[in-house]
Order: sequence, then structure tokens, then C-alpha cells
Amino acid sequence: MIDLDPQQAAARHWFESLRDRICAEFEAIEREAGSNASFEYTPWDRIDPSGEPGGGGVRGVMKGKVFEKVGVNVSTVGGTFEGDFAKSIHGAGEDPRFFATGISLVAHMTNPHVPAVHMNCRFLNTTKRWFGGGGDLNPPLPIEEDTADFHATMKAACDAHDPAHYERFREWAETYFYIPHRKVSRGVGGIFFDHLDGDFETNFAFTRDVGEAFLDSYPRIVRRRMDTPFDAADEAKMLEWRGRYAEFNLVYDRGTLFGLKTGGNIDAILMSLPPRATWS
Repeated sequence: MIDLDPQQAAARHWFESLRDRICAEFEAIEREAGSNASFEYTPWDRIDPSGEPGGGGVRGVMKGKVFEKVGVNVSTVGGTFEGDFAKSIHGAGEDPRFFATGISLVAHMTNPHVPAVHMNCRFLNTTKRWFGGGGDLNPPLPIEEDTADFHATMKAACDAHDPAHYERFREWAETYFYIPHRKVSRGVGGIFFDHLDGDFETNFAFTRDVGEAFLDSYPRIVRRRMDTPFDAADEAKMLEWRGRYAEFNLVYDRGTLFGLKTGGNIDAILMSLPPRATWS
């Protein structure tokens, strides 16, 4: 384990506590559906290229009746970026040392009427210290009520801190979660923010509210749709949409690249990939 200063320890502790509450809520949904599925947790350690301990994390995965596959990972890593990768990271161009802690979640659902979802919150340190994260909804069969619910909850979290946050971060999500080679958005959006490197307490409070907004809205949407009847055509649409999701994560996603470039656990990095997908 790497040594943590008070800010780093506080961020790690909160990300782990959010993980625990999210996983408990998702397991409760499985119980409501008559399933005994639970998360399986796999710890992993990282060795920095210098040979020193580089932190690690815990990969949590559940495969159930409602959640065909959901991963909730937490990690706390540190060390030195290798090669030119440092130049692509905020504040690391002149000094390649880094620290990162965060939570990352992706859920692929059994019922095509229940949207897949992604959520991530993170705290990174180079020569600068900043928070980033957000969440976005990825329904194979979009339903306006669910999209409005998710966006309204995220907007409330943003508005509690800065009236300009929501529109800025919503537009950032639209730009980021876009698949250029398909000329299509990955889903119906949400919010995305990065490089919040001002006052620690202010930005930490905002990041916590984003995590709480996800925990408030997404389980409600799942419960609303998980018993909706679906047919083979609906499932085929879901599997094809999952292919688009996989393409984005393997080609464009910055979190995937960061994990691979920093020697993270491969299974944890690629937990975002769906268990089944099709390409026609």
C-alpha cells in the first residue's frame, strides 16, 4: 500500500463507502427479483515500473437476474507515468509522478428496457490536484421518462453548487460520449467533468453529490423497468447497441487508456465490456 495524505485518504474512503452502498442497493434489487446474486470481490495489487509498490484496488462483479453483468471497481494507485503518456495528463508534463483514487461502475442489464449505465468519480494528483467524473445513461430502447429522471437528478446535484455546472457538464458529456466512426452518441447523455483543481473541499463536496445523485436516480429507474416484458427483437437491439458501447470503450475511453498505461488490473479495466454483444 502507498502512503496517503489526508486529502487522498478522505477521497479513497468516500469512494469505497459509495461502492459499498451502491453494491448493497443493487443486491437488494436482485432480492426483489427473486435472485440471490451477490458481488464477488477480487483484490489486486500493482507494482510501479520503478519496482516500488504502486497501490491497487478491488474489482467487484455481480451477474444476476436483473443485472446481467455489473462491475463496481475502486482503486488507489500511485507512482510514475512512463514515456510520453505523462504529457497527456493534466499537470504531469514536467513531473511524471502521479496519484489516483476513484470508483468506476458499468452495468449491463438483462432487460432491454432497463438502460445500461456508467458512473465514475476520481481524484488525481500530479503537480496539480483535481476531481473528475460523471455518469451517463445508455438505453438500447430509450424512454423519455427515464432520461428526464436521470438528467433532472444530475442537474439538481449540479445546481446545488453552481448554476452553470449542469449545462457545461451536460455538453461535455455529449461531446465526450460520442462515437465518431459511427457518428452516433453512446447513449442519452448525463454529465462529465474533469480537472476541477480549485478548492479541495468545494470540489470534493460536488463530487460526492454527483455520486449521491447516481445512487438516488439509477436504482429508481431499474425498479421502474426491470419487469417490463420484452421480446427477441428488443434483445437483438440491445445486443447490437452493446457492440457500439464496446467500441467506444476500447477505442476512445480515457479511463480504459489510463488503466492500461499505468499497469492496472486488466480484468478490472475491461470489466466495462458487456457479457454478450453482436455486430451485424
